[in-house]
Amino acid sequence: MGLNLGNLMKQVQNVQKKASEAQARLASMELVGESANGGVKVTLDGQGKFKSIKLSAEVINPENPSAIDADTVEMLEDVISAAMRDATEKAAKEMEASMKDVTGGMKIPGLNF
Repeated sequence: MGLNLGNLMKQVQNVQKKASEAQARLASMELVGESANGGVKVTLDGQGKFKSIKLSAEVINPENPSAIDADTVEMLEDVISAAMRDATEKAAKEMEASMKDVTGGMKIPGLNF
């Protein structure tokens, strides 16, 4: 029973295509997590990449939420989002470097970093 290289290559191409489609599907998802009181909402894509954060004035200043204006909330959301994106980017670079060590630089379907 011989190895059919043509069939094997088709199977590899199918796996690569399915992995690419799955990555695209995950990247287009939006998943929202909320704190128990609903005052903090964080949105990630299906790959776990940070997208945004929403804060309520009640979370920032529970004693006097009316003292917090919309600009302050937006500024806090922006600086937290920037820090989260920076940390996510650094983690992705570390993961990519580690996976290159493991795979010897080979591109493996489904392990796109």
